[in-house]
Amino acid sequence: MATPLAGIPIEDVSADRCVPCAPGWLLDRDEVESLTAQLKAVADQTRLQIIHLIDQAPAGELCVCDLTQSLDLAQPTVSRHLKILTTAGLLRREQRGTWAWFSIRWDALRELRKRAFPQGGGASF
Repeated sequence: MATPLAGIPIEDVSADRCVPCAPGWLLDRDEVESLTAQLKAVADQTRLQIIHLIDQAPAGELCVCDLTQSLDLAQPTVSRHLKILTTAGLLRREQRGTWAWFSIRWDALRELRKRAFPQGGGASF
């Protein structure tokens, strides 16, 4: 849960001069660690490409082999990136025979946006 900022004012810039407003709230350490892990998971070029490719897939899911071919990377490299995204809770993994299929957990991305940017202006992803 959030904790109040200790003596750090948030300034109201709508006035002609800066006037301290009520202090904001800090996220607690566990929340920050959770958010940081998820944000770091998507803050990688390859992982962002993976999410983009899965989002563009007609069925909303892709097999590891599809991603390996599209990204022109070795299967162990792609699997490592997929594991990071899955562990962060941003992808869903389904085993089908010898292949793993991945889809985006849109609920998790929406929750991430809501938790990280609660005043986010109503963004709807």
